[in-house]
Amino acid sequence: MSCSIAVVIPCYRVTAHVLQVIAAVGGEVCRIYVVDDACPDGSGTLVREQCADPRVTVVFHETNLGVGGAVMTGYQAALADGMDIIVKVDGDGQMDPALIPYFVAPILNGQADYTKGNRFYDLTHIGQMPAIRLFGNMALSFMSKLSSGYWNLFDTTNGYTAIHSKVVKRIPFDKVSQRYFFETDLLFRLNIIRAVVVDIPMDASYGSEKSNLLVRKILVEFLFKNLRNFSKRVFYNYFLRDMTVASLELVLGMVAMIFGLIFGGIHWFLGVRSDTSTPTGTIMLAALPIMLGLQMILAFVAFDVASVPRRPIQLDLPD
Repeated sequence: MSCSIAVVIPCYRVTAHVLQVIAAVGGEVCRIYVVDDACPDGSGTLVREQCADPRVTVVFHETNLGVGGAVMTGYQAALADGMDIIVKVDGDGQMDPALIPYFVAPILNGQADYTKGNRFYDLTHIGQMPAIRLFGNMALSFMSKLSSGYWNLFDTTNGYTAIHSKVVKRIPFDKVSQRYFFETDLLFRLNIIRAVVVDIPMDASYGSEKSNLLVRKILVEFLFKNLRNFSKRVFYNYFLRDMTVASLELVLGMVAMIFGLIFGGIHWFLGVRSDTSTPTGTIMLAALPIMLGLQMILAFVAFDVASVPRRPIQLDLPD
C-alpha cells in the first residue's frame, strides 16, 4: 500500500481508549491526525504527552465544533501534507483500526471514491447492538437513502470511513453539517458531485465506552434535515443539472395525486355535510388521479434507485 494514507481521529471525551486506538493503527498509515475538539477531559493533551508515535500530529480546537468540524479539520491537515487517502476512525474504541486496509483497498483500486462501514452485513453480530441503536440506525439509514440517493447503502450514520483526497477537495466544507448529521450530510454532498460510495462489512465493538449520540433526541432533527436534503437533491439532479422522463413523472405524479386528494376531500366533505352519497363517477374522478399519480411517483423512485453513481470521479479529476 502507498504511504500516503492518513487517519483522522476526532477526540471528545475518549481519554480511556484513544491511546489504544492509535497503537492499533497499522504500518500502512503514515500520518495520524488527532483532533481535540475542545475536549473537557484533555484527550489531545493526553496524546501529546503520552504517545510517542512519530506519525501523530495533535490539533486543538479552541471551541467545540462537533464531530464533523473535527473531521474536516483533520481532512484539511491531511490535504496540506499531500495525503492521498484519508481514513476517519473514532477514538472511543468501537472501530477496529485493523480494518483500515479493507476500507482503503476499493479506493486504491479505482473502484470507489468513498467507503464507509456497515455493521448490518453479519446478522449474527447485530444482536450485540443495543436495541435503541438498532432501531435508530435502521430509521436513520432509510431516511438517508431518500435524501442522499445512495439506495445501495445502509448504516449511513457509521463513522468509519475513507475518502480520496481528490474528492475531499470538491466538498464545500463551509456547507457540511458539523455535528452528528455530518456523515449523512456528507453522503448528500457526495451524491451531488456523483462520487461512488461503497459499503465495507464490519463488526462494532460495544464495551465500556459511552456514545455521545442520543438517538431519541436526534430522530426529529435528522428527519427535517433529510427532507431538506432530499428536496435539494431532487432539484439539483432532476431539474437544474438535467431533465429526464423521471422529472416529468415526478411533477405529473405529484400534480395528479394532489388534484385527486383535494377533489376527493372536497366532495367527501360536501357529502358528509349534506348527508348524501357521493356519486360513483365523482369517486372515480378522485381515485384515478391518485392511483395514476402514485404509479408515476413509484416510477420516479425506480429511476432514482437505478441512478446511483457507478463510475468513480477520482478517475476523471485532476491531481
